[in-house]
Amino acid sequence: MAAPSLLNWRRVSSFTGPVPRARHGHRAVAIRELMIIFGGGNEGIADELHVYNTVTNQWFLPAVRGDIPPGCAAHGFVCDGTRILVFGGMVEYGRYSNELYELQASRWLWKKVKPHPPSSGLPPCPRLGHSFSLYGNKCYLFGGLANESEDSNNNVPRYLNDFYELELQHGSGVVGWSIPVTKGIVPSPRESHTAVIYCKRDSGSPKMYVFGGMCGARLDDLWQLDLGCTSLVDGFHIRGKILRLHLMIVNGDVPVHFLT
Repeated sequence: MAAPSLLNWRRVSSFTGPVPRARHGHRAVAIRELMIIFGGGNEGIADELHVYNTVTNQWFLPAVRGDIPPGCAAHGFVCDGTRILVFGGMVEYGRYSNELYELQASRWLWKKVKPHPPSSGLPPCPRLGHSFSLYGNKCYLFGGLANESEDSNNNVPRYLNDFYELELQHGSGVVGWSIPVTKGIVPSPRESHTAVIYCKRDSGSPKMYVFGGMCGARLDDLWQLDLGCTSLVDGFHIRGKILRLHLMIVNGDVPVHFLT
């Protein structure tokens, strides 16, 4: 058996350009050699779009235009080709969003998009800490944390376990929200969980996996949703130190490092 390859972490310290200030609750995606970071919090909500070029080791602030969104934290952030979608998040203490924005990164053009509401039921309420996962031409929204109070200074938390599907148009724009009919036991309400979608190559239907999160206490349960037939399967419990790592990554409390 061949010896396993050695993976080497190193801190990136030699770069140029305007470095983002310290923050947590931000999100990042990669488009080719660019790492694009938006939002997060540190004594207020950050509203800048920062980009790091991994080839030139340079940070820069692109000249964005259009319907520039307010800063947000703990938001949904997905990348589809060269467009990025931002949904929800905290825009100030106690005030959450359910707005949807699209960024065309090839032109650094922001656009506020207004999906059609579900044919039955209400669109997603303002929230933070939700999962927002892309598969094909659809995004899947699950859970999060809402504020029951109309007074942002009087936060009354409500954990969510609702599930929405957002259909995208090709290249730009969206169609609308829908509420898939699911069967099985629904996961308990939660925020700051993780969700990924996986499909075996050339076989089977895509499945979404949801792990952990918060609902007054940290959670360690794993759930599977078959997106082909929208059935929920209760998973298993994973205990130990991995939960702390999971929460650190979700909240963004990790400095910029690269794995080489």
